[in-house]
Amino acid sequence: MPFAVNGTGVPLVDWDIGESYAGVLPISQNTSETRKLFFWFFPSENPAATDEIAVWFTGGPGCSSMLGLLQENGPILWESGTYGPTKNPYAWNKLTNFVWIDQPVKTGYSTGEPDILNEDDLVREFKGFWRNFMDTFDLHDRRIYLTGESYAGFYVPYISDGFLKENDTEYFNIKGIAINDPFIGNAQFQQEIILPDFIEYWNNVLGLNDTFMSNLRSQKEQCGYADYLNKHLAFPPPPRPWDAVPSDCGVYFDFIDAVMEVNPCFNVYHITDMCPFPYQPLGVINGGDYVPPSAPESYFNCADVKKALNVPDAAYWWACSLSGGFLGDDRSPGPAVDDTLTRVIDGLNNTIIGSGALDFILPTNGTLLALQNITWNGAQGFQQKPSTPFFVPYHAEQNRGAMAGAGNLGVWGYERGVTFYEVQLAGHELPGWSAGSGYRSLELLLGRIKDFSDTTPLAL
Repeated sequence: MPFAVNGTGVPLVDWDIGESYAGVLPISQNTSETRKLFFWFFPSENPAATDEIAVWFTGGPGCSSMLGLLQENGPILWESGTYGPTKNPYAWNKLTNFVWIDQPVKTGYSTGEPDILNEDDLVREFKGFWRNFMDTFDLHDRRIYLTGESYAGFYVPYISDGFLKENDTEYFNIKGIAINDPFIGNAQFQQEIILPDFIEYWNNVLGLNDTFMSNLRSQKEQCGYADYLNKHLAFPPPPRPWDAVPSDCGVYFDFIDAVMEVNPCFNVYHITDMCPFPYQPLGVINGGDYVPPSAPESYFNCADVKKALNVPDAAYWWACSLSGGFLGDDRSPGPAVDDTLTRVIDGLNNTIIGSGALDFILPTNGTLLALQNITWNGAQGFQQKPSTPFFVPYHAEQNRGAMAGAGNLGVWGYERGVTFYEVQLAGHELPGWSAGSGYRSLELLLGRIKDFSDTTPLAL
């Protein structure tokens, strides 16, 4: 079959990964189309997955979904600081047919030159690719679930909205979405106003001195952040329209300057990381990723890997493209700003939003603040703060190279078609830091469990 990957021939992987398909497909029906998106598709052996297909998008914008596959939720794991690839007992394709896609154009192995300005353009390109993908693998009429993290908080709602507008179950039968640590709109809500409280809460870990903390508290009051949060981060929230957002007082950069003095290896994506930086086998992705001078080429740029994945040898894999896949910045306001997220929630009644408590770049309260300012299914925001214990069933560890916690790992809540959850020991890449929690979220999305208090064993 076209695009087939030899399950015993993936470089450095010493087991048979099973059936999978990889390669590039064009974003249109044009026979001369040069813009193509890369995918790696893993059909599932799970009998419950017969009529389903799920997708993962890494954020960025412009970061490869192979990062998620190899370091979060794929069947092969090669995480920072580890010796080599290992099996992932919590691979998402164990639950359903799953495809990881590099998009938009110029992301990862995807080819062509970017020409999009906003999410409407991105959706048009993705729908063209998706038609070709569905035709190639005869997946018509499948229930579709879209998942992702970070800037996929833009991708997933906008693409889902585009699918819903098609009203076409043959190609676009969207049934649910799950986004983790998502950027969904206003950066002031999600990345500035809430930071003083986040820093205060975690300073026993951060170790900032009394002078800095005193200045931070003064800054919070003087900038109006305290009053704004007291009024608006409430359950239920005050009615819209809300007061104007206070001006950016630069807390983010003041904090980064200070914390890097205390902990030069501070990781905005997982705040408890300390020195030294672990070796990153996929190359430099984020600031601080360490690749020693003697290290081999990053995994996805090795010639034998490209050959195994049906990628031309001349192709170059970008972990995160310099352009982000857009001509300039993405000009879309955000799905929580322009009612896109509202339409998707109302249309699906199956939206899951997760957050890692150790994520500094998009903290939990920032996401909640953004959600409290939107209306869905007849009411505004959450009427009660999510506080029910988030439970992951206890389970045998199958692989000491890929372990996952169990028990009450955080909190969750559900209202009117939206499930929100926070995992206490997870960072920005939630399924990578808490594999059992990520796996549980997919079980809920697919309807395999009732809610996050369900004690049904993990379907491993």
